[in-house]
Amino acid sequence: MLLGGAAAWPLAARAQQGERLRRVGVLETISAELNATNFEALRKGLRDLGYIEGQNLTIEYRSAEGQVDRFPRLAEELVRAQVDVIVTRGTPAAFAAKNATPTIPVVMAASGEPLATGVIPGLARPGGNVTGLSAFTNALIPKRIELLTAAVPGVTRIAFLQNMSNPVAPPQWEALNSAARSLQIEPLLLDVRKMRRRGARVRDGKHATSQCARRGQ
Repeated sequence: MLLGGAAAWPLAARAQQGERLRRVGVLETISAELNATNFEALRKGLRDLGYIEGQNLTIEYRSAEGQVDRFPRLAEELVRAQVDVIVTRGTPAAFAAKNATPTIPVVMAASGEPLATGVIPGLARPGGNVTGLSAFTNALIPKRIELLTAAVPGVTRIAFLQNMSNPVAPPQWEALNSAARSLQIEPLLLDVRKMRRRGARVRDGKHATSQCARRGQ
């Protein structure tokens, strides 16, 4: 869902106020190399609006490299760089950007639950300097489980792989836990913060989910 608010038009509206170098801050979970498809889509969108890197545009890209606790420092770096707008992806990035500045527009390219986590006070009128997209992940969880049971009849266990330090994760887990148990399905929480080796933890999750699929056969 696209949220309303003044932050939705920071660059396009200012383009009419005279040419100067614009600075766009990007606050991401992964590196620009790993995020090449999304990053190029952003560049293309800006080019379509007349903003060209090296001419009238500079993009300040900051990646937390998968470490959520890095977001506040990176958001502060973007504020010190005096960017015109901060583009975020993911709830932790949006939360950090909001806390770093009450005035620089923050545009969420994606956020799981900005309302439930307190990033914005309302959907129709988010207020402040934050706007963007909401995925409504919590509200969709029961329907996703219904679709899973229809696709894989007899499912007995569902694994939830998430970083539980992400503010959107606890309410997601609560929604999944409740929806799964209402269908007599056992929910399995896999918190990535506790894994010693990412590959081993993911294999554990795959093993758990494959077990439930086999038991349904």
